[in-house]
Amino acid sequence: MDTPGLSTDETGQVYCTWRTAAPEYPRYHDREWGVPVADDVQLYEKICLEGFQAGMAWITILRKREQFRVAFEGFDFRRVAQYGAADVERLMQDPGIVRNRAKIVSTINNARRACELVDETGSLAQWLWAFEPGPEERPAVVDLAYWTGNPTSPASVRLSKALKKRGWTFVGPTTMYALMQAMGMVNDHLDGCACRPKIEELRRQFKRP
Repeated sequence: MDTPGLSTDETGQVYCTWRTAAPEYPRYHDREWGVPVADDVQLYEKICLEGFQAGMAWITILRKREQFRVAFEGFDFRRVAQYGAADVERLMQDPGIVRNRAKIVSTINNARRACELVDETGSLAQWLWAFEPGPEERPAVVDLAYWTGNPTSPASVRLSKALKKRGWTFVGPTTMYALMQAMGMVNDHLDGCACRPKIEELRRQFKRP
């Protein structure tokens, strides 16, 4: 019998059960979720997409991700920072993305805030990774109860507050915890998932910016 939160696939490998919830999930679960990221554009994209996810299922965003990339010019935040009212209206007419005006405006606002942060500190990645929680803040074993519901953590609360202070929007503690999971700042593959030790090794080898 499988452990709650874990499932065995046809090859006998054990993975997080959510991996089987949609056809797009195995690749995302196995190759992307939890892999450490230090590229500023990729990190800005992840912040934006996690913001778009607020109140929605992640699979909806994942299925629209390529169109999001087209609509926002590859999430080049220096380009997006130049968007104005006409771009908001253009994006509101794009059926390939989530047409939520507040979230579109937030994406443009956050691009401007990203430019400010990079100009001030030199790197979005360096600034974000400074919020990586220490071992004392992380459970020794990640189980299903740890991240079901709307998880937050002391580190995600700190990150959320710091970004809001800088004028970022749609960066609440739950959204920032999802970002931390997605960018590899934490490894929340459940204990027993075949990907968990792989991610741990990638995190061990990862050179923090």
